Amino acid sequence: MIPSISIIAPAYNESKSIVSSVKSLLNLRYPDYELIVVNDGSKDETLDCLIEAFQLVRTNYRYKTSLVTAPIRGIYRNDSLPNLIVIDKSNSGKADSLNAGINVSRNEYFCCIDSDSLLESDSLLKLASLTLDESSETPALGGNILPINSCKVNNGQIYEIHAPKNIIARFQAIEYIRAFMIGRLGWQQINSMMIISGAFGLFRKDRIIGIGGYLTSKGQYQKDTVGEDMELVVRIGRMLYEMKQKFVILYAYNANCWTEVPEDLKSLKNQRYRWQRGLVDILYFHRKILFNKKYGRIGFIAMPYYFIFEMIGPQFEIQGYFLVIVSFLLGVLNAEFALMLFISVILLGMINSIVSLLIIEREESYFSIRDLLRLIWIALIENFGPRQWISLWRVLGQIKMIFRSSGWGKIQRKGI
Repeated sequence: MIPSISIIAPAYNESKSIVSSVKSLLNLRYPDYELIVVNDGSKDETLDCLIEAFQLVRTNYRYKTSLVTAPIRGIYRNDSLPNLIVIDKSNSGKADSLNAGINVSRNEYFCCIDSDSLLESDSLLKLASLTLDESSETPALGGNILPINSCKVNNGQIYEIHAPKNIIARFQAIEYIRAFMIGRLGWQQINSMMIISGAFGLFRKDRIIGIGGYLTSKGQYQKDTVGEDMELVVRIGRMLYEMKQKFVILYAYNANCWTEVPEDLKSLKNQRYRWQRGLVDILYFHRKILFNKKYGRIGFIAMPYYFIFEMIGPQFEIQGYFLVIVSFLLGVLNAEFALMLFISVILLGMINSIVSLLIIEREESYFSIRDLLRLIWIALIENFGPRQWISLWRVLGQIKMIFRSSGWGKIQRKGI
């Protein structure tokens, strides 16, 4: 009753964690799936690690080229592992790798996942089962993302969960939990979800091929983007609204994917730079949707929200801090009002964080009492410095976008 799925995992220089990730993905509880690992011209031993660990051999494998991609150099398989396929291709980015995986895939849906991430054994089942309860088309579904930093892993399976010990990763843990448990659940309730994380998303294959796949310079639109996960969801919604096709984009809060988050400021800054640049690029590319009644809720609610609060908002926030300082120096600041407003903002953020922790813990206890208290403490102190720095990075990311700065930015990883 549930759809067949092809899991596509692009990999670039992931030799530290690729074997653990593949072992994890080969042990999922799902009746009908294949795993396609796409080595995107890695310069390290990623391909060699896969060949050695899974005894792969190069083979002739027939597939239909529905999407234009960089050249595929070889396809590797092991007859003893019939649901594992490894593609070796020339380096051309994550989006191109996903398109190559879509070409080779044979199932109804495909699941995109980062190669340095681990799925819980029943996550795919929980996510795909949402399609059974819907009478409308479900072209895209998204799962939950949690930091794997400081968790204990053996043979691709998490056997002990901890909040990250690294303070930078811990800040991101509460940020991720709040964004998914509050944000994604809320957008799903009004059928206006426009982001499915590139680390764990499920898409209907024929719809993605119909809109030209992920954006690349080789594809239908001859354009690259660093925000391919959000852009794809926006394009799906745009196409279905134009076709007047009823659809829902769903989110499973209990279908967990665990991924490594940056543990140093430089990597975190690079990540936030590209997120913001990707957002600006997507809003400009799909500017036709903005405040357009033809596109329903995504035109009048979702797109305006991302334009006002996510794109313009950080600029007003940084200017606001500057004006508060200037007002104080000039003696025109109402200190009592400013203090009450500041406390209200902190309390509202704390309430959101605590509610998000209650939601994630209501079915299964992931964190110990000690870890929960640490995360609540982080939710308080993140208002005194970290939030301001991230807002500044988002503004700088937009400035880099204006000056045509490209690339993903290097992120240091320790490996799983």
